[in-house]
Amino acid sequence: MSKDKQFVTEITPQGEDFSRWYIDVIKKADLMDYSPVRGCIVFKPDGYEIWEHIQEEMNRRFKETGHRNAYFPLFIPESFFQKEKEHVEGFNPELPWVTEAGGEKLEERLAIRPTSETMIGHMYSKWIQSYRDLPVLINQWANVVRWEKRTLPFLRTSEFLWQEGHTAHENETEAREETMQMLEVYRDFVEGYLAIPVITGQKTPSERFAGAVDTYSIEAMMKDGRAVQAGTSHYLGTKFAVAFDIQYLSRDNNLEYVHTTSWGTSTRMIGSMIMVHGDDRGLALPPKVAPTQVIMIPIGPPKTREAVIARTDELFKDLKTAGIRVRVDDRSDVTPGWKFNEYEMRGVPVRLELGPRDMENGVCVLVSRISGEKKIVQQDRLVEEVQAMLEQVHNEMFERALKFREEHFYSVETLDEMKAAMEEKRGFALAGWCGDDACEAQVKEETGATSRNIPFEPGETKTKCICCGEPAQHTVVFAKAY
Repeated sequence: MSKDKQFVTEITPQGEDFSRWYIDVIKKADLMDYSPVRGCIVFKPDGYEIWEHIQEEMNRRFKETGHRNAYFPLFIPESFFQKEKEHVEGFNPELPWVTEAGGEKLEERLAIRPTSETMIGHMYSKWIQSYRDLPVLINQWANVVRWEKRTLPFLRTSEFLWQEGHTAHENETEAREETMQMLEVYRDFVEGYLAIPVITGQKTPSERFAGAVDTYSIEAMMKDGRAVQAGTSHYLGTKFAVAFDIQYLSRDNNLEYVHTTSWGTSTRMIGSMIMVHGDDRGLALPPKVAPTQVIMIPIGPPKTREAVIARTDELFKDLKTAGIRVRVDDRSDVTPGWKFNEYEMRGVPVRLELGPRDMENGVCVLVSRISGEKKIVQQDRLVEEVQAMLEQVHNEMFERALKFREEHFYSVETLDEMKAAMEEKRGFALAGWCGDDACEAQVKEETGATSRNIPFEPGETKTKCICCGEPAQHTVVFAKAY
């Protein structure tokens, strides 16, 4: 068996074992490694660079909407959590506590940050005095800890990286506008940057954020049919303002409570991206976040090698100057075929091949990771051709993911139909729900699916509850989820 074939067979096919495929891919592509602490991972350079590109673009979008970055402490006093009962009940099972430091027992336990509403609420109560101090529009890039019982790299780990926005407003209208604005920022980013189609909607009461009045989410479908909550935005009302006494002197000279929001995305987006776009050849990375957008591979016998590499270096500089993330693999100890397989497995969007005959003709060959299309392009138009192919790759990735979702999205009328959809197929189910928590719980118990959200654009409106048959108050997307 050739070295090329051996390389590919180290990845379990998706159809054989999707979870095993996922682990094989992220390990083989060198995105992460397991740490000695249970449930925690090490981001290796390629994995972390993906997150850096996500950060860069999201930061740009946040700042365009008037938000600024700040940083708040990792440790949160236990008394802070006691101030908002629903919030502490929602997070208590996942909280790790610090009880000793410097060889002494602490007077008060400190939680390691699971989210920052309480700490930020405390600080906002000091900073906000008047309507002139509003709105407060702050985002934080940080790590958080939620002691998960079952973990999966990137998607669900005990420690993960994220951003959390926290804003304070004079009234409900402004706060709700902020909530929806940031949900749209997330949708546009995930679809336009990660090429992942999402369903946007409102969470049911049982699924909303602990302490929120309303929670909204974007939900993505993985290639095994499961859902990932790719981002959330919460209208918190005055709950945290009352708990932490965040009051301001209004324009009418009255003391009033601010209305707050919070919104967040995390490194779950990396796991989602891998599961949405990857295939049996390995990763398939969206060009806008790929650490390497173009891999250049010089080809040819030893006698022409020096000249080919020299021309490759010239073209490399042209691409680099144009802002394209490009690398050259001019190793002579592995075959071109082995390199082709390696960079396909690593998900590099575009491969550039250059050989002696290409040099004679003033051309080079571009190969798309997604379609496999080979295109011969003129070297003097290389930058434009590469940029066009990168855009084409992004569009094809989005369309393929959207087509997959459409093919695995089922409209069901009864619980038996949903059971069949979840057992025999894979994907999302659209169903009616009366609004009773008991019916929602029954769906989960009998099918393993949870409500993902009440979509803003369901495509059709259900009239009967899937469980009890009573008139439906909502049309809901259900799915098994990570």
